[in-house]
Amino acid sequence: MPASTHTIAIVEDDESFNRALERLLKASGFATQTFLSAEEFLANDAFESLACLILDINLPGISGFELFDRLSLYDERPPIIFITATDEKTVRDHASRISGNVCLGKPLVGAALLRAVRAQVRRSESGRD
Repeated sequence: MPASTHTIAIVEDDESFNRALERLLKASGFATQTFLSAEEFLANDAFESLACLILDINLPGISGFELFDRLSLYDERPPIIFITATDEKTVRDHASRISGNVCLGKPLVGAALLRAVRAQVRRSESGRD
């Protein structure tokens, strides 16, 4: 399936970083949806059709971990790539451990992010959690 048929959502409160991720993914052939908060993402109500969700852990309001917990209640939760600027190993380990998700540190390396996105898209194609 071509990448353009896959929609990747980005939930990141830094607007310029959000736009940079969006440009990278679009240049790589993915459709994107961007959100500046978990609340905005939840209000969209279209998460069941996503191939992947890139989710900042440290969001104002509902955190990335809290959003993950809320999405865990749904059968069709998309695979998640957590991103974080924190250097705390326990936070990164927790993010990587829960439900087999990926956690990348900021600043992100574009190639590493694209590898993770492609792996998560393959995961969503083969069946969700």
